[in-house]
Amino acid sequence: SPYCLALNPTTMTDRPRSGWESSFADFRAAPPKQIRESLAAFVTDASPEQHRAWADSIPPLQSEVSEVLIRDELARQYSAILEYELPMESRRPDVVLLVGAGVMVIELKGKLAPSQADLDQAAAYARDLRNYHRECADREVTAVLVPTRARGYQHEISGVHITGPDALDAVIADLTRTKREPVLSRDAFLADGAYCPLPTIVEAARELMASGSLRKIERAHAATEPAIEEIKQIIHQAALTKSRHLILLTGIPGAGKTLVGLQTVHARYLDDLSVTRVDGKPTAPAVYLSGNGPLVEVLQYEMRAAGGDGKTFVRGVKEYVKRYSAARSPVPPEHVLVFDEAQRAYDADQVRAKHDRADARSEPEEFIGFADRIPEWCVVVGLIGSGQEIHIGEEGGLGQWKTAVEGSAKNSEWTVHAPTAVAGLFKGGAVAFENRPALNLDRELRFHFAGDLHRYVAMLLDGVVPADLAPIAEQLDAGGYHLRITRSLDTAKRYLRERYADDARARFGMVASSRDKALEAFGVPNDFQSTNKFMKIGPWYGDNESDYGGRSCRLLTSCVTEFGAQGLELDAALLAWGTDFLRREGAWSNTLARGYKRGTKIKDPYQLRLNAYRVLLTRGRDGTVLFLPPLASLDETHAYLMAAGMKSLD
Repeated sequence: SPYCLALNPTTMTDRPRSGWESSFADFRAAPPKQIRESLAAFVTDASPEQHRAWADSIPPLQSEVSEVLIRDELARQYSAILEYELPMESRRPDVVLLVGAGVMVIELKGKLAPSQADLDQAAAYARDLRNYHRECADREVTAVLVPTRARGYQHEISGVHITGPDALDAVIADLTRTKREPVLSRDAFLADGAYCPLPTIVEAARELMASGSLRKIERAHAATEPAIEEIKQIIHQAALTKSRHLILLTGIPGAGKTLVGLQTVHARYLDDLSVTRVDGKPTAPAVYLSGNGPLVEVLQYEMRAAGGDGKTFVRGVKEYVKRYSAARSPVPPEHVLVFDEAQRAYDADQVRAKHDRADARSEPEEFIGFADRIPEWCVVVGLIGSGQEIHIGEEGGLGQWKTAVEGSAKNSEWTVHAPTAVAGLFKGGAVAFENRPALNLDRELRFHFAGDLHRYVAMLLDGVVPADLAPIAEQLDAGGYHLRITRSLDTAKRYLRERYADDARARFGMVASSRDKALEAFGVPNDFQSTNKFMKIGPWYGDNESDYGGRSCRLLTSCVTEFGAQGLELDAALLAWGTDFLRREGAWSNTLARGYKRGTKIKDPYQLRLNAYRVLLTRGRDGTVLFLPPLASLDETHAYLMAAGMKSLD
């Protein structure tokens, strides 16, 4: 399949993709017991409640399919698929119907009225089939929620049709009236490689370690491939001409910068560019470095759990600087150094504090110094995010890289490559500069292609009039990205547990600001001891509820701050909004934020708070649930967020 080229062949088995699949006619004619037995053989861990649900729902479904067959002559080409297991995932929509020229995904709930979690779960199935299934790309995919105790068609909410089981035939007739053929075949829908979801950062790391390549998702490939090819061309140019190059790749949050960096480091073509050093040893191809300690810890934890050596896959900037900056230190063995979150590089003061060195330079100066020592050629790739400087010493920004490369003793050998937005910083400087527009990623991938989340968050934090924000929130909701809000922490937790009750692999957890002073009283442990001293960040992101130690994010008993969340992702984030950043008389204020230690060199504490909430608001791939404690001081903030289009769970 051209849609999913890099699947590991060992993952392909003869196991069926669903518990039942047949034509409408065969589904109508099959004894319910036969269908139940087929489902039970497929879902071997089904609970007694699940068996009862099958027994209750199969006869009504057969009745509705019979009605469709009676009134629609094309219906003999239609198909019914029950308990379809999404490849490379553990989720299973209850029913998928291939009808008319489209696809209908149905969730059955044994209740009279659905919850918001039920609606969002059904919407997510339709969203993912649209985005990641080859055969659904140009077809109508409709989400239908069936509360089995309801009667008749209810209504449509955010693209999800709600109907009692007795009106399902009418819904099918209505949705297939305009586009009736060509009907999608079961073989095409269930084919190997037809469904290829976008991997999380951790999943991408595992695939790269196992096979050296990533699955190919056409929409994601189109967004990132130009940048990957541009970097490849510059690296080959460096090796051929024996020159030095600084590449700055910029991108909005969630655009795939980390994926581009990981793919560059593990590209097979780098093996052919290896140079034998004077000691007779060939060089290592590349190294992926990150100043984001939690990202390094999580990836190393997951790589060890998968049987690999995490330290060879990703390394921390701090230990790399310590090893290669000391006097008489060895020459780095790599020719390609990828520096993630390069805009957050420490300035000289913070390096001095972290490494206890009076002669310390900024991290960019250290890295350009390392690269100058590498024989023949080298490439430094800086991955640049916007508005995410949250640590002390990170406020110097890209200007530090300009200072570093222009201050190099070999600056005549260097060329800087960056997109248009960065061009003004380097043009006319002491180092050659090439404008490379492809080195900017402007399409959101992390959020399942729901566009404009970064714009919505930027406008929200700028204090834009809510009337201008609400339509964007509505578009995000229609695209499958959900923003929910509540004044009750228990309500927020209940929503997430219900939303992901059928997805054991989903990662959802609580995040909060590090500078808030009020949240602890409401059950949010965002204090230093809880989020730093006793926090095991790898298990928090990687473990399940039943794993030893009870440290999983899914338990919703512990939280991470912006420092533990940046650069990482969850399927959904429960953001506990603190009093350190709130609305006062129509503007954002940080006057109630916890202060910094005396003597700490902070240029703009307000900007650090704003950046922290930018990070916290963009951690969830499916959406974010905001919990605002029932404090009068947060009433104006709650009103603003509601007016900005967030849906209340209360």
